[in-house]
Amino acid sequence: MKELSALLALVLLVSPAHSEFTQEDRELLISLKVRMEEIDKRFEEIDKRFEQVDKRFEQIDKRFEQIDERFEFIQNILVAMFGVFGGLCAAFVGLLLWDRRTFKERAKEEALREVEERSKVVEALRRFADVEPRMAEVLRSLGMIPPS
Repeated sequence: MKELSALLALVLLVSPAHSEFTQEDRELLISLKVRMEEIDKRFEEIDKRFEQVDKRFEQIDKRFEQIDERFEFIQNILVAMFGVFGGLCAAFVGLLLWDRRTFKERAKEEALREVEERSKVVEALRRFADVEPRMAEVLRSLGMIPPS
C-alpha cells in the first residue's frame, strides 16, 4: 500500500502540471504566432526585393543585348564601307591605268601627226627655196638645207 500511495501521489503531482494549458502558455503561443507572421512578412518582402533585383538584371541583360546588336550593326556598316572604299580604289586604279594607256596612245598619235605636219612644212619651204633664193639663204642659215 505504501507503494500504491507513493505512485498515486506521483501521478497526481505530475498530471495536473502537464495536462492543462495555463494562461501564460496561451500568451506565449500567441506571441510566437505573431512573431512567425512577422517573420513570414519579412520573408515575403525579401522575396519581392529579389524579384525586383531579378527584373533589373533582366533589363540590364536586354540593354546589353541591344548594345551588342548595335555593335554588330556598326561592324557590318564598317565592313560595307571598307568594301565600298576598296571597290572605289580598285576602280580608280583601273581607270588610271586605262587612261594612261589611252593617253599614251593618243599622245603618240598626236606626236606623229605633228612630226608629219612639220615635215610637210619643211618640205614646202625647201621647194619654195628652190624658187626663191632669199628663202634658200634663210633656210641654209638655220641648217634646214645643206649648203650648195
